[in-house]
Amino acid sequence: MTLILDGVSVRQRGETWLDDIRLELSNGMTTLVGPMTAGKTTLMRVAAGLLPPDSGRVVVDGKDVTAIPVRKRSVAFVYQQFINYPSLSVYENIASPLRLDPAFHREGIDRRVREVAELMGISGLLDRRPAELSGGQQQRTAIARALARPVDVLLLDEPLANLDFKLREQLRADLKTMFAGSRGVVLYSTADPNEALTFAAPTVVLGEGRIQSVGDAADMYARPPSLAVAATLSDPPLNLLPGVVRDGRIECLGTSFPAPRAHASGHNVMLAVRPHQVTIARDTPGALELPAEIRLAEVTGSATFLHLLLEGSRHLVAHLPGTQLFTPGESTVAYVDPAHIFVFDEAGGRLLATSAAEVDLHG
Repeated sequence: MTLILDGVSVRQRGETWLDDIRLELSNGMTTLVGPMTAGKTTLMRVAAGLLPPDSGRVVVDGKDVTAIPVRKRSVAFVYQQFINYPSLSVYENIASPLRLDPAFHREGIDRRVREVAELMGISGLLDRRPAELSGGQQQRTAIARALARPVDVLLLDEPLANLDFKLREQLRADLKTMFAGSRGVVLYSTADPNEALTFAAPTVVLGEGRIQSVGDAADMYARPPSLAVAATLSDPPLNLLPGVVRDGRIECLGTSFPAPRAHASGHNVMLAVRPHQVTIARDTPGALELPAEIRLAEVTGSATFLHLLLEGSRHLVAHLPGTQLFTPGESTVAYVDPAHIFVFDEAGGRLLATSAAEVDLHG
């Protein structure tokens, strides 16, 4: 089974929501990751047949379905906001799509309803109506209904966003196992890069209505092809610092390190470093030293997020392990190993360095 979006564009109220999307998905699970307003829901609505594109085609298993209404397609859609039939029991909500499928007889419907209810952890709720359920239970019911009937295309639009942390972790593992051998196309959208990394499925990075990269999430995390991809796959957000190339070195806020590859002096660059790569103790020879003022320490219990003010009113966040106490207003020094700095050109569209392997850091 394949799903192809061939040059799909959508424009609404004078704005471009999707711009020339060209994407081919095969059977099994694909993760669609991007920030809010990236266009994820719009893309999935087009794929489902709920929103006609202004240009381009939607092709399922070799057949152009662009003009075919959603009710005549083999597709299921799960929204972030749960949608259930309020007058039906949980059992009947799950059974409703099966009753429209002549392939399912009465015994088969009952067996399938109970299978997916068990998977979603709602077996004890089958006699209740949606109004008697918590928000998380209602969302699990909506997911169960979408999973009940095998379809060519299953679209899940941030389906776990409204669930508590423990349940999200459990369902991620369950869904990953379920979709691994799926014969249909499963497209799972999320704004959480940790979900994309956890699923370890082929991943599409979407931003501003454009496909920014397609590949393995872990590879894109380790070697992001652009600043936009690096930012999308980083949680907590990246620290961004300005730099300039001079005489074979990159200068940044009073410190410098060897420039990767050959770049002419005077070129501005953008440096990106993840918070967990910032320390306040020198633990690497050749680490950059950035004098800073402590502004705020956020303690979560398992970690401390230390907010620092650098030269030129630049901000830097360090993700430190455990509970650590600091006094706002005190001076400190932040350390960053150049091997953990990503270097991009001014446009952010081209990666200039990926690791210490590309440059003699101590030269």
